[in-house]
Amino acid sequence: MSLSDSWAVSQPTAMRMSAAEAVFADIRDAIVSGQVAIGDKLPAESALATRHGVSRSVIREALRSCTALGLTETKTGRGTFVVRDRVTGDLDIGNYAARELMEARPHVEIPSAGWAAERRTDEDLLVLEGLTDEMRNEDDHHSWVLLDGQFHTAIARASKNRVFEAIIVDIRGALTRQSETLNLVARRQQKSNIEHDTIVAGIRSGNYDEAAQAMAAHLDAVRGAVESLRR
Repeated sequence: MSLSDSWAVSQPTAMRMSAAEAVFADIRDAIVSGQVAIGDKLPAESALATRHGVSRSVIREALRSCTALGLTETKTGRGTFVVRDRVTGDLDIGNYAARELMEARPHVEIPSAGWAAERRTDEDLLVLEGLTDEMRNEDDHHSWVLLDGQFHTAIARASKNRVFEAIIVDIRGALTRQSETLNLVARRQQKSNIEHDTIVAGIRSGNYDEAAQAMAAHLDAVRGAVESLRR
């Protein structure tokens, strides 16, 4: 029996976290510790689902984060293989690298928030408040990251600048993937909820600088979380 096989049939350590977080942490620990070595093929989704007592969709969510961190690579028809035992280089987030998102987002989302404060309608504000309420009460990772994408799109729409809105719509899939990874790896969800509330408060105030600064603080926190994954 190989190391990866023996790891797969052992019992995972209980953790106070969501199912997807627990699965990801277990796989990452196995890779970092060498229980599953570089070049090894991970067990099938069905085997991992049995090991953790979760659905295959939860397993896929955790595996996507392993791939985003550059730890694994999925080969069509062959399975998922370990390619690194630690996070190095840039992170692959959907169609873009995390570095690319971090360099571009401040130039779009900070002024978007500022202009939204000055130009938003009452309906825009209701949409943003409704989204933050939903996110605050949402425990499901997948549902939360979809709401997060809607939130950032709604801010761009409230800015009444169609260029900003078009850019956010274009990168929305990558933003969703990044949020999904950070929630699993860096446990960002609750912190993001607080930061989102501050952004909405700034937009509600009608003050450009207050809203822009709140968005800047949020993006700085996201940047810090991304950079912490490489340490």
